[in-house]
Amino acid sequence: MRTTRTFRTALLTAAVAGLAATALPAAPAAAAPVAPKFLSARQWPASLTPWTAGPVHKGLPEDGSVCTAGTIPAKGTRHRDFRTELDTGARQTITVAPTAAKAKALAAELRTALATCLDRLKEQEPGLEGVSRYHGRVNVEEGAHVYSIDTSYPEVGSTDIGLHSVGRGGRTVTVLEWGQLGDLDGAPLKGFRKTTGTAVAKLH
Repeated sequence: MRTTRTFRTALLTAAVAGLAATALPAAPAAAAPVAPKFLSARQWPASLTPWTAGPVHKGLPEDGSVCTAGTIPAKGTRHRDFRTELDTGARQTITVAPTAAKAKALAAELRTALATCLDRLKEQEPGLEGVSRYHGRVNVEEGAHVYSIDTSYPEVGSTDIGLHSVGRGGRTVTVLEWGQLGDLDGAPLKGFRKTTGTAVAKLH
């Protein structure tokens, strides 16, 4: 009798356990991480002709970026180019780092690269003149920082102005580059700061 009772108890226990397991809802599948969003063409500062947005590409741009080349890793990076019908162009690069600490370190390296860019360009290009300025912080997410680099070749009379920014939200870092013929007086600095804030806010 004890053997029979033990056997029946074991069967009942197994049945209850099986019923409980059947009644438990299936665990939801882990949601895929949402990729950071890029700027749209209309979110860049207004130009004399409309902006056109190119496709989003994985990795680093083939032609590189003058100030940040060698700083941004190809892994976890995507980029998008923008242009107008005149001599104005722009680029956004987004990098998702493995950790927030690595993203913070990358953002710091990029700030150094932008701050020292003009000096490095002068070493590479004899005759190049220019002025580099830091235009302060944009208070969005973990922060963004704006720079301008005004360059000229007096011998040929050409002048170029570039606006740059780097910002971070969590594990994600974005770099914006905007450039056209001319100087800082003709650049939409206020609009570029707004674009920078929009770009960092769209990362998450």
